[in-house]
This record gives sequence, structure tokens and C-alpha cells, in this order.
Amino acid sequence: MEGPEGLGQKQACLAMLLHFLDTYQGLLQEEEGAGHIIKDLYLLIMKDESLYQGLREDTLRLHQLVETVELKIPEESQPPSKQVKPLFRHFRRIDSCLQTRVAFRGSDEIFCRVYMPDHSYVTIRSRLSASVQDILGSVTEKLQYSEEPAGREDSLILVAVASSGEKVLLQPTEDCVFTTLGINSHLFACTRDSYEALVPLPEEIQVSPGDTEIHRVEPEDVANHLTAFHWELFRCVHELEFVDYVFHGERGRRETANLELLLQRCSEVTHWVATEVLLCEAPGKRAQLLKKFIKIAALCKQNQDLLSFYAVVMGLDNAAVSRLRLTWEKLPGKFKNLFRKFENLTDPCRNHKSYREVISKMKPPVIPFVPLILKDLTFLHEGSKTVVDGLVNIEKLHSVAEKVRTIRKYRSRPLCLDMEASPHHLQTKAYVRQFQVIDNQNLLFELSYKLEANSQ
Repeated sequence: MEGPEGLGQKQACLAMLLHFLDTYQGLLQEEEGAGHIIKDLYLLIMKDESLYQGLREDTLRLHQLVETVELKIPEESQPPSKQVKPLFRHFRRIDSCLQTRVAFRGSDEIFCRVYMPDHSYVTIRSRLSASVQDILGSVTEKLQYSEEPAGREDSLILVAVASSGEKVLLQPTEDCVFTTLGINSHLFACTRDSYEALVPLPEEIQVSPGDTEIHRVEPEDVANHLTAFHWELFRCVHELEFVDYVFHGERGRRETANLELLLQRCSEVTHWVATEVLLCEAPGKRAQLLKKFIKIAALCKQNQDLLSFYAVVMGLDNAAVSRLRLTWEKLPGKFKNLFRKFENLTDPCRNHKSYREVISKMKPPVIPFVPLILKDLTFLHEGSKTVVDGLVNIEKLHSVAEKVRTIRKYRSRPLCLDMEASPHHLQTKAYVRQFQVIDNQNLLFELSYKLEANSQ
């Protein structure tokens, strides 16, 4: 189409492409097909640029963006080496946990332990998006298995084993399994004959007398380090991951690694609260610990870190903790009332009305309770069809886009916390970023009944 109208339409298409590239440039590097499409569009636009002088400024910006994205085309040579990134849940090294978190991509390489039935293990280097088949291939190579047909009886299978003993057999085509493991779940490679005999690793938390780190740190320091770490993790989650998580389910795993890790961290904090309370044997100190956690929740709310706030409150609401009647009775009335207010704020009744009222009054930066965002997106997705009578449901997509814009708004301003730089500061930072927790609810109840056998 020639003339001003044609130029306007071409500029609108170019503006949309520029916005798309600018928003999703990091993710586009993971998709070979996207590279071909963008390359073809780029060539067509550059051809039009000679006909329309009005496109020159936009095409220059497009050229710069395409160079920045470095779209992945199969015939192009790959970088000679890649940095190996540690997943925060799988590595307990101080130097790793103190580093600022960066976003994971499917092509990133990580180290991972894969255990044998006798609890020995091999450490493999693998892509984050590696399939089960790829992982087993690396394990087999480490174990020096001979190459034989896949049907041989003692070929290896990959199993995720939780601390409770629950086992999940992973299918060969599944990928990105590292970020979907439970907190204390581990990967086991074994033959089918030894599947039933698999048992979880011994609990990493040893129940022994003496105060843990939580008794030696100030609530303000813990709350600030929780907020700082969760802000790093939240910033790593691309807004498209929220949509992929809901719309694509299992098929979207490769694009949702950062979101999976953030959700697991929320669960980790919840279990950390319960673990610390139930490992405290002295009733007086246990009541002081409840008081400290309520203070931490209050400070996280003050920091506008509602993810940490929710996680701490849910940890205190864990059935194994809430049943400790004698401990809760020792709590001052002021803190009992404050905790009741926190429970009301996290109450899901009337579609989380109390929470929504509070967060609507907050200005960025805000760390929202991410599971609720996913719940809202799931409701939007399952409540109406994406395509109706062969036409795209624009109203549904507008609603999804509005939710995504809300996430963007929460992160529109940087987080600024005043934290001193000292050895004590680094020690607290390391503690907060590498919790060791009990996520086996049966074991938590055992600890609870040992503390107060007759509480109800």
C-alpha cells in the first residue's frame, strides 16, 4: 500500500516489532524459530526503508536491537564456553549464595548431583533445559556404562525422591527438571528393579540441643535480607514466565525456570519458620522465637515484601506449630493481637479482599504474593476460551495483559534498603540465603508432639 496511509501502517507494524524485541530479547535467544522469523521481518523492513524515508529512524533502532539480541540461528557458531551457574537450592557454598542472582535461561549450564540407590552420587554438568534422557546420558557416561540398545534390562531411569519418601518416575522427554524439584527432593538414577527400594537421603537438619542462627540475629536484619534476596529473585522472573506457567503448563517449563525457583523459595521460607520453632526445645525460648517471627513478618510488610510476609505467617500457621498451645499462651497479648491481624490479612475469603486492599495502596517497589498472581491468571485462562468461533478472544488477552502490566508496575522503581556492610551483615546474608529446612510434614508433627504431647 502506497501513500501516507501505507506509511502509517508500516510504522505501526515496525513499532510493534520494536516493542516485542525490546521486551523479550533475552528469551528470543532460546528459540531458533524466533530467530528465523525476526530475521525475515528485518530483511523485509530494510527493503521498505529505501522506499519510505519516514521509516529510517525506526529501522536504525531495529538494526541496533537485532544486533543486541544476537538471535540464535543454527548456522551461526556457538560461543566457545559458557559460565556455569549454581542453583541456589542445590549449592550451599557461601561464595555462591552471596552473589547477586541473575536470570536463568534454558541454555545456561549448571552442576547437579544425581544419586544412586546406595546414596553415592555423581556430579554432572548439564544445560538447565536438559531432558531426562540427556541427564541419564551424562550419568551413564560418568558411570562408564557401555553403549547398548535402550531395551537392555538394566538401563537407567531417573526418579525424583522427596524427603517424605514419595517417588516420581520422570519420563525421558521431560525437560528442565532441576527447577521443578521439591525443596529437599533429589534426583536418583537406578534400574527399574531397584526403583521400589529407593529411600530418601537422611534429613539434612540434625535435631540437636543448642541455639541455631535465628536466635542470634536481629529481626530487622533478617527481614531486610529476606526482602533484598526475594527482590533479586522477583526481578529475575520475566513477565512472560507468568503467562507461560499458566497457559502452557508442563510444556512451558523451559521458559518458567526463574518463576519455579521463586515459588520454591516461598515454600522454603514457610518451612524454615516451622523448622526453627519446632527445633527449639525450651518453652520460653520457643515463645520468644514466635515473637521474633511475628516481628519479622511485620517488618517485611513494612518493606512492602508481601511474599516474605505471607510465607512467614503461613509458617506460623503450620498445623505442627499452631497446635503448640502452651507456647502460644506465653506470647504477650500485643503480639497475639498483631498475629490475628496478620492472619486476617492473609485470609483467602472474599477472593483475598484484605490483601488486595492493602497492596492496592502500595507504591513500587513491591514484592507481591506471587502465587495469588498465578491464581488470578489461571482464573482468567480457564474462565474463558482463547479462541471463540475461530476468532481470538481479545477481551481475555486484554485482561491477561492488564495483570502483566501490574507486575511491571511493582518493579518499576528500584529497591533501596539501608544495610550496613560488615562481617556480621555477610553472615546474616549467608544464613538467610541458604536455609536448611525440614519439609516432611510427618517429621514436623513428630517434633511437635515431642515438645507438647497433649496440646490440641
